[in-house]
Amino acid sequence: MTVVGPFGLSVQDRDLTRDVQYGMDAVENALTEAVKSDVPFITLTASHLMEAGGKRFRPLLVLLSAQFGDANAPGVVPAAVVVELTHLATLYHDDVMDEAPVRRGAPSANSRWDNSVAILTGDFLFSRASQVLADLGPDAVRLQADAFERLVTGQILETAGPGPDDDPLSHYLDVLAGKTGSLIAVSCRIGALLAGAEPWVVDILSAYGERIGIAFQLADDVLDIASDGHESGKTPGTDLREGIPTLPTLLLQQLPVDESDPADLRLRELVAGSLDDDELHAEALRLLRRHPALELARRETLRHAEEARALLAPLPEGPAKEALQGLCDAVAIRTM
Repeated sequence: MTVVGPFGLSVQDRDLTRDVQYGMDAVENALTEAVKSDVPFITLTASHLMEAGGKRFRPLLVLLSAQFGDANAPGVVPAAVVVELTHLATLYHDDVMDEAPVRRGAPSANSRWDNSVAILTGDFLFSRASQVLADLGPDAVRLQADAFERLVTGQILETAGPGPDDDPLSHYLDVLAGKTGSLIAVSCRIGALLAGAEPWVVDILSAYGERIGIAFQLADDVLDIASDGHESGKTPGTDLREGIPTLPTLLLQQLPVDESDPADLRLRELVAGSLDDDELHAEALRLLRRHPALELARRETLRHAEEARALLAPLPEGPAKEALQGLCDAVAIRTM
């Protein structure tokens, strides 16, 4: 058994392992070139997050989806570069909006330099993604444009928050579908499309991508509470401290108050207030880790992963399908 790609994804087929690893190496080399500028400082800032690592989840999905057509089609690797550059660009902007001090285990760009540098670096990466995309044809450009519109819409929905008549959990899932699911869905779609896969296969892979993308984001929500930060690369409980609603806290709000449980009452009191104080934040994190809401969040995450797996059923059997199913298993591992 060999391992390739993010999350310790196991791939047992040697040919697929070779193809995907070759593709990932090509993507990495192309990313290194794409972040270079004639201005040394821009090269420094643009390569900051890329050199910090990352899962390369979206390029992996481009390459795996291309296995359902001509995996060696000339546009596949550039498409993988486009989606990863787009993702990297959004991280620079997200860190400014969230005032995040750490990303991928390293100081975020906004904390190492300042917000203006981080924002402009994100813009630079968007421009480089557009340059690569322009060579892939109008269909690819349209796909990326639609995905980017959904991504930005999701971000705006998150910033605006749910309306008075909106269910907060449903609103949150809509945000995730836009912010996260859209780009992962287009990763699958563009990989299959440029590889010449059948239209019905392209549609299935796109739907799978959106569902598995949401599942992985929900798994991140669980990790943000349950982990010590090594897995996520971020400070544990960052969203909790900032008062940003995520799956565990939204489920906490939906559960009935247990008047007989002091821990439940205390947790709700803490979450409703400011958690800027380190001791209060640590207490809230500790209580939430023991609360039934976290286990419910795990179950909801696994439900989305199983829905993603079910979408793959009509696809032809083979190593690529097994690898995509393995990503569903990886969600379970991450939420344990």
